[in-house]
Amino acid sequence: MKEKPCIILGVTGGIACYKSADLCSKLTGEGYDVFVVMTENARRLISDRIFFTLSQNPVLTDLFETPDWRPGHVDLASRAGLLVTAPATANFLGKLANGIADDALSTVALTFRGPMLVAPAMNSMMWESPAVQANLAVLKERGVRFIGPDEGKLACGPGGRGRMTDVPLLLEAIRKLLPV
Repeated sequence: MKEKPCIILGVTGGIACYKSADLCSKLTGEGYDVFVVMTENARRLISDRIFFTLSQNPVLTDLFETPDWRPGHVDLASRAGLLVTAPATANFLGKLANGIADDALSTVALTFRGPMLVAPAMNSMMWESPAVQANLAVLKERGVRFIGPDEGKLACGPGGRGRMTDVPLLLEAIRKLLPV
């Protein structure tokens, strides 16, 4: 039996994390082995139990709660063929660009050596911030791939660029980077 391609799905604390549950469900349905890593802020918006149920895998939220002797972030980073972070907040982009590993997701991301796909989602004023744009430039230079953000209505009010790319487009990009 062929082994399923392994994907790490990073979920940060943006309101678009509700789309991440749909993405997780669709990836699992297409034959990917999905392991979700959530930030604490993401857990304030959506339950890790949802991702546990949809992925049928443990959800990593804390580096100090490991079920066995292996460090969860190292083990997972070495098994996965792709790291997708959707949504990716300005905070996460800053951590990744500057080598800050102070939670489960940022630590996994810094340990991971394969291709990364990042789907930013934030207020358009944050997206246009010189600091965020500088972090994007650093990450692109390092080979991180981006999809979005898109134009449209934002949770904070009027529209602008900052919406997380919709799930069908994310799936298409993922299939290209890691075919089933």
